Amino acid sequence: METDRVNYWFRIANEDLEVAEDLFKTRRWLYVTFMCHQAIEKTLKAYWCATRDDEPPYIHNHRRLAKGCDL
Repeated sequence: METDRVNYWFRIANEDLEVAEDLFKTRRWLYVTFMCHQAIEKTLKAYWCATRDDEPPYIHNHRRLAKGCDL
């Protein structure tokens, strides 16, 4: 596991969640869901980096990312 790569993905996933929280306060639901989608994607990529030696693919498909992580 390369800690720097994992921390990178978790850091930007956390930023996405913070943005989602701000958008939630202003009731901008479509964008809240989009930012949550982004946070999930980046969390999966952090897990990918924690469990594999290669880089996660440049995709947005949660199912494919989860399968690549054997989840």
